[in-house]
Amino acid sequence: MAVPVIGVLALQGDVREHVAALAGAGTDARPVRRPVELDAVDGLVVPGGESTTISKLVDIFEMRDPIDKRIAGGMPVYGSCAGMIMLATEVLDGRPDQRGFAGIEMTVRRNAFGRQIDSFEAPVVLAGVDGGPFHAVFIRAPWVERVGPEAEVLGRVTDGPAADRIVAVRQGNLLATSFHPELTGDLRLHRHFVDLVRAAS
Repeated sequence: MAVPVIGVLALQGDVREHVAALAGAGTDARPVRRPVELDAVDGLVVPGGESTTISKLVDIFEMRDPIDKRIAGGMPVYGSCAGMIMLATEVLDGRPDQRGFAGIEMTVRRNAFGRQIDSFEAPVVLAGVDGGPFHAVFIRAPWVERVGPEAEVLGRVTDGPAADRIVAVRQGNLLATSFHPELTGDLRLHRHFVDLVRAAS
């Protein structure tokens, strides 16, 4: 296929960092705020940020139905941190009015690793991503407490007090991590998502 066009949902969060990482991974990367912009992309990244804020802004910018329809139609989506929360079917410790896209059958706990001061970095071995453990950055990160039969666990924290917690999941064309690869300079996870987009096209 031609160079894939991948959008980053640009309502709040690490938008510029994801755009830069996707461009470095060989894509036409662009911010997406409106349905007409969503129509022009082959895949979408829902970035880290504040999941309750993103949930509200998705409705304000009238993006919920268009994204739901594209997900149902098979568009690949990658969610990091808050993006993982937005892709989950069930969220623990969220706001009662918080709504995501419910694409991956999993239960996610918001801010599971603690507050901002409890942010940490740890190696994570990711299934399907070559090159050794991924240096993962966790900032007020969620973790996954349960996955459904269709969801595949790709990675867990390997050591420390949070050892064995699920932090990377895939279901079909949907990918989610509780950490922030866009902050590391390591493009392997973004390239992995680009491969997913190419395969879906």
